[in-house]
Amino acid sequence: MNTIIQVALDLLEIDRSIQIAKEAVEGGIDWIEAGTPLIKSEGMNAIRQLRKSFPNHTILADMKIADTGAFEVEMAAKAGADIVMLLGNADDSTVLDAVRSAHKYGVKLMADLIIVEDPVSRAIELELMGVDYINMHTGIDQQMTGKDPTPVLEKMTTSVSIPVAAAGGLDAASAAMAVKAGASIVIVGGNITQSDNVTGAAKKIREAVDSKDIPEIAHQTLEEEIRQLLSEVSTPNITDAMHRKGAMKDIHTMVAGKRMVGKAVTVQTFEGDWAKTVEAIEVAGEGDVIVIYNGSRHISPWGGLATLSCLNKGIAGVVIDGPVRDIEEIRAIGVPVFAISNVPNAGDPKGFGEIGASIHCGSQNVNPGDYIVGDDNGVVVIPKERAYEIARRAKEVEKNEKRIYEEIKRGSTLSEVLKLKKWEKM
Repeated sequence: MNTIIQVALDLLEIDRSIQIAKEAVEGGIDWIEAGTPLIKSEGMNAIRQLRKSFPNHTILADMKIADTGAFEVEMAAKAGADIVMLLGNADDSTVLDAVRSAHKYGVKLMADLIIVEDPVSRAIELELMGVDYINMHTGIDQQMTGKDPTPVLEKMTTSVSIPVAAAGGLDAASAAMAVKAGASIVIVGGNITQSDNVTGAAKKIREAVDSKDIPEIAHQTLEEEIRQLLSEVSTPNITDAMHRKGAMKDIHTMVAGKRMVGKAVTVQTFEGDWAKTVEAIEVAGEGDVIVIYNGSRHISPWGGLATLSCLNKGIAGVVIDGPVRDIEEIRAIGVPVFAISNVPNAGDPKGFGEIGASIHCGSQNVNPGDYIVGDDNGVVVIPKERAYEIARRAKEVEKNEKRIYEEIKRGSTLSEVLKLKKWEKM
């Protein structure tokens, strides 16, 4: 049997969902899922509209049933669903009543093992209770922290006889890996629905799972992956991912068109005292960003000679809560420098201050090792403890914006795409 590809429509608007699903069908997907966000936004009408638009395709309703199993299965079945999703950690009484309702209305049940502590044992129990499919699922928020559904799949598929689905951030490579581990259904969401070429993305996944040819993936350390992700997104993408947090105030690029990504080497200094700022160049490593609190908006702790020293050491950039001088030299050298302004006068190297302290820069707290990203929009601080999660979330923001951009290019307006009038507070 060919692997089934299910597209998860985790969107808020039914008309956008239908359009994306049509493009995904052209790319070879088999099943269409009304995702939980779509059902919460549009209700059972989402399932009705999908059934009307795709009469020959299997429609799955991701109800995530946790209680009132029979009632919710009935709702989804009468709206046109072929398969209804319940939570694998629902109480046994809920599962059994959902199974009875499914038999009554002629639909199948899939159990979602998201956040189930012992998924293999629970899958065995669910099969015995009459569930038709198992979904080994890593949730969106879990994906952002690096969790992956595939490691448990092989044990899962040898422990139950019912079909097993894999879900959780799958792309062409990881979908092929899931199939190799035994999954007979792969569920793909954002890597199809957020693509600016939905049909092409679906085709790529179709080809990968049919060939079971797993592309070679270059091994990256966690830091390498964080840097790569952050280099692919903008500072607005990152602040969106951080719920509009992290942006430094009043600090702008001094070298237009230059981006930087790196870990912070912090400097606390006072009113243009440039001794510690220059000494930090010796402390910083290749790819680091020197972040300076200057204590004055009128006396510079940084200029062209310091910038040239950074170029020689491979330092990724400099951020100053204060001004710079020698602006023509700085622009000619080309190292990314971000500051409040440029002035002609510098201070003296007195040696006050500290390297490696927690500082307040651009109204943001910056600790040594935090990730700093700068572009023509400004500078964002990412706490090192959440760097991977925020980098992943920012990438999702970027993909979604590309999809919206494509829809606007086709003739819609931003208001129409996002249904702003529908979501305005009344």
